[in-house]
Amino acid sequence: MKFSHARQRFYQEINRPDEQINLAKAALYIAQEQFLSLDPEEYLNALDEMAAEVLERLDEQRYPLKVIKILNQYLFEDLGFEGNRSNYYDPNNSFLNQVIDRRTGIPITLSVVYLEITKLIDFPMVGIGMPGHFLVRPDFEGAGIYVDVFNQGEILFPEDCQVKLTEVYGQQVKLRPQFLTPVTSRQILARMLTNLKVIYMNTGEILKAVSAIERILLLFPEAQNERRDRGILYYQLERWTEARQDLEIYLKNQPQAQDAMIIRQLLSRMNADR
Repeated sequence: MKFSHARQRFYQEINRPDEQINLAKAALYIAQEQFLSLDPEEYLNALDEMAAEVLERLDEQRYPLKVIKILNQYLFEDLGFEGNRSNYYDPNNSFLNQVIDRRTGIPITLSVVYLEITKLIDFPMVGIGMPGHFLVRPDFEGAGIYVDVFNQGEILFPEDCQVKLTEVYGQQVKLRPQFLTPVTSRQILARMLTNLKVIYMNTGEILKAVSAIERILLLFPEAQNERRDRGILYYQLERWTEARQDLEIYLKNQPQAQDAMIIRQLLSRMNADR
C-alpha cells in the first residue's frame, strides 16, 4: 500500500517509543490528510509562541495550582479558547490546526493543546481518558486534581469526576479507578481518530471513515474490532477482496465473537457473488 506524504509522516512519528512521540506533530499529520496545504511547522510555532507567553507570566515558584491558573487565564480569557458546544460533532473539532485557528474544539483536542504547552514550559501533564470525556492532570504522584479543558480549565477532584461521569451518561455510573488512569500518546491519537471515524460513519462518508480506521490500525495493528469495521465498510463499498480479507482475519482471531454469525453471513453473500 502506498501512503500519502501525510500518512508516511504520521507512521514515522508513531513508529517510535510512546514517550518519544510528538503528540502535536502526529495530530497535525492526521489533519494534513484533510487539509492538504497544511504546514505543520506553522502550528508547532504557534504552540511555541503560546508557551513562550505563558513562561513570561510565570515566576520561579511554580506551584501546580498557580501554573494552571495562569495557563487557564491565558488560553481561555486572553485567547478565547472554548469548548464547541453548539456544533460538537463538527469534524473540524478533531483537527488540531482547526482547533488552534478557530479557538474551539472538543475535550480531547483542546487537551492536546494544553498538554503540548505544559510540555514546552516544563510542567508536564498527562491525559486522562475518562469514558465520554477527556481530562488532564499534573504528571506527578498524588496530584489529586484534574483539569477539564473543555470547561475553561475547571479544576476537578475525584468526587467531581464522579459527578461529571454521571452528567455525561445521564445516569449513575460508578467511577472506577481505571477511568482516571493516564493514557499514552498512541491512545490519545486513536481516540481522536475514533471520533472522526464515528462522525464519518454517521454522515455516510465511508472513504473518510476507512481512512480513520487505517490509521487506528497503524497505531494498534491487533485491534480486531477496527479490522471488522473496516471490512464492513469495504463491503458497503463493494470492495469484496478487501472486505473478505478483513472479515476472515477478524473471524480467525475472534471465532467466538457475538457478531460472528453476522460476519459469516456477509462472507457467504460475497462468496455467492463470485
